[in-house]
Amino acid sequence: MEKSVFDTFFQQESVSNKIVVGLERISEVFRTLLWAEAKKSGVSPIQIQILIFIAYHESSLCTVSYLAKEFDVTKPTISDAVKSLEKKKLILKDYSKPDSRSYLIVLSAKGKELVSVTENYANPIKKQFDSFDNEQLQTVYEAIVKLIYNLNKSGIISVQRTCFACKFYTKKNGKDYCEYLQQPLAPEAIRVDCPEFEEKRN
Repeated sequence: MEKSVFDTFFQQESVSNKIVVGLERISEVFRTLLWAEAKKSGVSPIQIQILIFIAYHESSLCTVSYLAKEFDVTKPTISDAVKSLEKKKLILKDYSKPDSRSYLIVLSAKGKELVSVTENYANPIKKQFDSFDNEQLQTVYEAIVKLIYNLNKSGIISVQRTCFACKFYTKKNGKDYCEYLQQPLAPEAIRVDCPEFEEKRN
């Protein structure tokens, strides 16, 4: 039987064990900060996440189907959240797509106002990273980008918009290169959530 990283003795046997436990602790911080914001704003954590996502991503991604993949929940869960947001007049449904059965989700003026209040819930974590030196930040960032990409390849993360999975990403002279930007990509220039992302087809 495989040992658990939460076994405090086994945990000490490798750095990777300790990193996993550390990431779990950090995920708890995100949950705590998000819940605190949700309580103040009178909406659920997933509703805040939906509103912030809609505010900063192109309209074609703002559908029930895509949001279900993005947040790794069922379509009924997203549909219920959207119904609640519509009742609270925080979003509007845009039926202008050719398929009249589906719709795009857009923010109302009230929704935009709520986003401006809630969108910085993760700033306490950012503040801690701001105290790191550039070398530390680059090391952490490269590890995170690689982790996201590998988790996606393993089927654990459904959606990612990193350079490595994009059709514009290639290698030139052994270095990372973006065909869209027509320029090499330094390690810190690799994007986690790129607005120009287009999925690479195998």
